[in-house]
Amino acid sequence: MDMFQLSRARDLPDAIKAGASAHTAQQGAEVRFLAGGTTLVDLMKLNVERPVRIVDINRLPLGEIAATDDGGVRIGATSRNSDVAHHPLIRERYAVLSQALLSGASVQLRNMATTAGNLLQRTRCVYFRDTASPCNKREPGSGCSAIGGANRMMAILGTSEACIASNPSDMNVALAALEATIHVEGTSGKRAIAFDDFHLLPGTTPDREHVLEAGDLVTHVTLPPPVVGARSVYLKLRDRASYEFALASAAIVVGVKDGRIAYVRVGLGGVATKPWRSREAEKELQDAAPEETAFRRAADAALADAKPQSENGFKVELAKRCIVHALTLATQAS
Repeated sequence: MDMFQLSRARDLPDAIKAGASAHTAQQGAEVRFLAGGTTLVDLMKLNVERPVRIVDINRLPLGEIAATDDGGVRIGATSRNSDVAHHPLIRERYAVLSQALLSGASVQLRNMATTAGNLLQRTRCVYFRDTASPCNKREPGSGCSAIGGANRMMAILGTSEACIASNPSDMNVALAALEATIHVEGTSGKRAIAFDDFHLLPGTTPDREHVLEAGDLVTHVTLPPPVVGARSVYLKLRDRASYEFALASAAIVVGVKDGRIAYVRVGLGGVATKPWRSREAEKELQDAAPEETAFRRAADAALADAKPQSENGFKVELAKRCIVHALTLATQAS
């Protein structure tokens, strides 16, 4: 691990100023914010992240979880995953988010990991984490070792010739289905970013994973009011039952009225380069009867553009079955 300077932000303007003080054009900013540190510290030990300055933001008032005036929920950036998962507002109104958080990592990690940190969680691709291997995400232009290499865990949706790394977050899949909004404050002021617009596809610049600029700090996430009568489910398929990343996962929010699907949102995890919302599946499901035939059509539509690699072709059918089963669970009591 390299030497770095550690400072503690006094307030939000102080944190933003510190965050913008030194920056490189690459994803690994020279200044990084520290909250839980469950990913950042690991990557620093591996020399993947090499910040010259770390700004501790744990004393900033960014940990509140509270109802909003419109009936939604506001989740502070430094709120811990365990606190969010077990909060009554989340469990009662947004079960899919609680389920997603509880399916990720271990209790100890959930007690430390934060909402903003999870939003920015970086891939678990073995080549990204191994500085001896070429990786366009870590070192632009060096190549993608996963293409033609060990790619069983890699993405089949949203990939490019430069990168096939999958996004590892469970929380983000639920937030995609819930149509969350991410609130950011930086040197240019405040702005609200629709969840769909926050993460970037790799394209030719896989080192740039999100739309944040130097000094930008995520302050909170808001969820819209829950859809009346809708139910939600998060289903995660993985190699073992705990402390494992998804091979495929599905976040479903669905409402059935008069025997037809009146509202539906489908998020996918483990199979894409960013948290994935499948509008193709949603289109197939809208106004359809909640039955397996419709669910299978939706699953086929969701994976129609999949581009499997040498070792992860099984993910196509696995993701389809995950979607079908999650939809079944979400609608069986409707």
